[in-house]
Amino acid sequence: MRKDGRETRHNVIEKSLQIFSVKGYYNASISDIMSATGLTKGGLYSHFDSKEALWNAAYERAVEIWKGIVFKGVRKISDPLDRIVKTIENDLRDYCCGEVFEGGCFFFNSLVELSGQSPEMSGRIVEGFMRFSDLLASWLDEAKSAGMLKPGVRTKEVSDFIVISINGAAALYVATRDRRFPRATERQLQSYIDLLRA
Repeated sequence: MRKDGRETRHNVIEKSLQIFSVKGYYNASISDIMSATGLTKGGLYSHFDSKEALWNAAYERAVEIWKGIVFKGVRKISDPLDRIVKTIENDLRDYCCGEVFEGGCFFFNSLVELSGQSPEMSGRIVEGFMRFSDLLASWLDEAKSAGMLKPGVRTKEVSDFIVISINGAAALYVATRDRRFPRATERQLQSYIDLLRA
């Protein structure tokens, strides 16, 4: 693909990501995307063969953006529990409250809309949440192996709880734009992780 073709494709993905975030998949029309990008229907379909293919590309871009925010400064932290705390902080402060997408959390919004409508698309989002939980569980297992956790801590249960808590805070923030929900969640998760330390 030529450079200008790559740039056009990237522009379509960026604009569509914001449209899907605000309107949802089903309420976003091809006309909305054409209007935002200045492309004709033929121009749009020369890059994506369907609206679902465009949503999948937008999803991949949303994951890249999320990773860039949530894991900023995390990998250099040697203590796995501190790594988790930093990840939670980044997610709730900089992603959730960062107004990254105009409509709020792209993943949460899409999951709510697509559940029961498109098992394949909603399943992709759930799979992403579970991969995030698996990563947190691997850091907890690392802490457990290093003797940093109290005996009996069920690492996968803890990591699932963290992901559930973050998503609950994101849902309430999107509905209210009240930062007390993510802030309280961050503080409580920090306290919870401190309680797990040996």
